[in-house]
Amino acid sequence: MAATILIAAAVFFFPAAMALAASMDVVTMTIPNRVCAALAIGYVILAFAVGLPAQAILINVSCGAAVLAAMFAMFAKGWVGGGDAKLAAAIALWLGWGALLDYSLSAAIYGGALTIFILLGRRFVLPVWLSRHAWIARLHDSKTGVPYGVALAAAGMMIYPHTEIWRAAAGM
Repeated sequence: MAATILIAAAVFFFPAAMALAASMDVVTMTIPNRVCAALAIGYVILAFAVGLPAQAILINVSCGAAVLAAMFAMFAKGWVGGGDAKLAAAIALWLGWGALLDYSLSAAIYGGALTIFILLGRRFVLPVWLSRHAWIARLHDSKTGVPYGVALAAAGMMIYPHTEIWRAAAGM
C-alpha cells in the first residue's frame, strides 16, 4: 500500500506541478514562488520516502543550487524572468546532474519553438473575440515576453521518466 502511494506521488506530483507552472506562466506571465517551493520541498520528501541515499539527494541539491546561481546571473542581465530562474532550478533538483544537459538542450529547443510560434502569431491581427481574454491579449502584445516556463516544464516532463527518483519510486 505504501509503495503504491509512493509510486502515485512520483507519477503525479511532478507532472501536476509542471502543468500548474506552465499554465500560470501562460495566463499570468508569472510563476508563483509557492510552486517552485513546493517542487523543492516535494523533491526532498519524496526522495527520502522512496529511499534515495542522502548522498544522491545532496548531489541533486547541488545541481539545483548551481542552476539557481546560473539562472540568477541570467536574470540579473535581464535575459530570463525570476520565475523562470526559480522554476529551472527546482526542475534541476528533480532531474540531477546526469540529466542536466539533456534538459537544457530540450528546454532551449522547446523555448525556441515557443518563441517562434508566439512571434509569428503576433504578426496577425487578434480577432475581437480572442482579445476579450486579457491573457490572450497579453500574449499577443509585442511588449510582452514569452512564457518560457512552458518550455521549461515541457523539457522537465520529457526527462523526468529517466531520473533516479522515478526509477527508485518504480522499484527499478
